[in-house]
Amino acid sequence: MDSQFDLLLRGGRVIDPASGRDGIADIGIADGRIAAIDAMLPADNARDVFDVSGKIVIAGMIDTHAHVYQHVTGRFGLNADMVGVHSGVTTVVDQGGPSCMTIPGFRHFVVEPSATRVVCFISAYLVGGLEGHLYPSLYGPDQVDVKATVRAGRANADIVRGVKAHAEIGGASRWGLEVIKLGKRISSELGVPLYIHLGQLWPVKDGASIDPDGVVRALLPLMEPGDVLAHPFTRHPGGFVSAASGEVHPVVWAALERGVKVDVGHGSHFSFEMARRTIAAGIRPHTLGADMHGYNVRVPSDRDSSRAENPFFGVAPFNLTHAMTELLTLGMSLMDVIATVTSNPARMLQMQDTIGALLPGREADISIIDLLRGRFTLSDNSGESMVAEEMLMPLFAIRAGETISADSALVPSPAPLAA
Repeated sequence: MDSQFDLLLRGGRVIDPASGRDGIADIGIADGRIAAIDAMLPADNARDVFDVSGKIVIAGMIDTHAHVYQHVTGRFGLNADMVGVHSGVTTVVDQGGPSCMTIPGFRHFVVEPSATRVVCFISAYLVGGLEGHLYPSLYGPDQVDVKATVRAGRANADIVRGVKAHAEIGGASRWGLEVIKLGKRISSELGVPLYIHLGQLWPVKDGASIDPDGVVRALLPLMEPGDVLAHPFTRHPGGFVSAASGEVHPVVWAALERGVKVDVGHGSHFSFEMARRTIAAGIRPHTLGADMHGYNVRVPSDRDSSRAENPFFGVAPFNLTHAMTELLTLGMSLMDVIATVTSNPARMLQMQDTIGALLPGREADISIIDLLRGRFTLSDNSGESMVAEEMLMPLFAIRAGETISADSALVPSPAPLAA
């Protein structure tokens, strides 16, 4: 007798914010698609059965802030599958790596050969995501070609899901927010979100005086519903928290009320102190991007001592599930945390009809994670540590029906404390 299912995931805790499901269920997979989800599916009709009891089964995780244009964006670009499926993540969004000039290479060398689904927010700048922290002059308004970027976005609409630009004090001291206005023109013509980096990247121009709070106040009226503010928990000047008052900017609330969204954009920017202040004020991130790149993760071949001189450099280990653990520890519910990597980013990418939910008939795009209990050390790059009583770890991903172990060297090992 032919098998009804190619694979049966048996007895996992299925959490799907898109449908509100949270309970023990089986998932049957056939021909690369979800064939059934029910409390008890017949195992004798399955070719393979994976016992995932005690584990959490969710829609394939979506990392909304990745840097995977490997070998092109300098030390930033990591291998897409190491950030993606080998970390239990089925979809990654490269934030600003490809530009109108380099997106053909991005498609050919990254998107097409990767087992991970890879999309991008195209850079507003001609140079894309080159190591611009070293060369701020490459990121001014005269380095933006609106018409060419719109043409490239339309020609690659299947992978271009937004536009990336920066609003930070080093750039503002040189050219104000003109780049943001140009980026907004690009995103409006393409009908996609504008994703804005907050937090200082570049030194302030010699002789210039700049008010970080003023940059934020000038930025937010330019943003529209669906646009995204990144790095709300940044430890660098020019974020959600006012340098003058220590409180969340009132204009941030006004932007959120208009429908502007918040992406964690973890990276080495992340600060527990800023996260506590922001969350205590009532702001919850809508999506969660890990923002891993070659300057804030350690890989086995890493011998570049210049990393320590980079402003993005960080020593605190993290990946997407580690960042999810931090949100849990800061008081967000498990359901809400899972929504930041499934249903919410699917809507942000305008891909909610294909990813971000567990539904029969959909492609089998699934992440299986473990929720460890104990006492674990979490640390940020401000030097602060916290103790977590739960730690999320990726186990494996199912991408288009193929099972792939979460064996990436980029996934940090848990740091349990002695009892």
